[in-house]
Amino acid sequence: MMREHTNGIRFVLEELLPPIVRDSAAFQFSASLVWGKHVATLADFRKRAPFVSAEEYEALYRTHPRVHEDTDNSAACLEKIAGNAFGGTLCDVGCGTGYLLRHVRTHSKQSFERMVGVDIVTPRGHDDIEFVDAMIENLPFGDRSFDTVLCTHVLEHILDYRKAIAELRRITRRRLIIVVPREREGLYTFNPHFNFFPYRHSFLRAMIPVPNDHVCVDVGRDIFYMEDRLS
Repeated sequence: MMREHTNGIRFVLEELLPPIVRDSAAFQFSASLVWGKHVATLADFRKRAPFVSAEEYEALYRTHPRVHEDTDNSAACLEKIAGNAFGGTLCDVGCGTGYLLRHVRTHSKQSFERMVGVDIVTPRGHDDIEFVDAMIENLPFGDRSFDTVLCTHVLEHILDYRKAIAELRRITRRRLIIVVPREREGLYTFNPHFNFFPYRHSFLRAMIPVPNDHVCVDVGRDIFYMEDRLS
């Protein structure tokens, strides 16, 4: 399923259905007919999230079925990311299959001498892209290691997202690009999200301190954020 399709579904669930319906047992039953028992598993995990172990957290993501085939980014976000990534080195934190890195390499006007993908479990054997298994809260790179750092559809999954943001900023030399879903919280969802940003200003609060040189715009039902760290 493409991002554009799920965004249409999300619009109906988040904007048209009132919370009293979305959080009801009837909705859970209906959702389980489509997604199985995993809907209830996610709801329970979200409630227990502040107390789960690192092993439980990792196990959930290892077994969680993919909703989107190649990337969680829409075509509009992919174009915007490729058009704004620059410099000689690029790191995608939360790279998944590596699709975004390959897309940027193909569609960007820049020529990257080093491309690195980071995730809990990364793919293997993908041409000249370097993959590293690591957690976003503790990235194994030195300060200001990459000209451009990407992090798309990740922060909504992270319990300690402020620590994750600090790590992203630490390894960024020139430009940081973040994409998160513009999403309202509900009890029963199809993804293990812990953080919800229904408005741009909701997300900007997570990015405090926000530098003067930044961009924060809606791209469909996603929020595209970019800051330059040249200073």
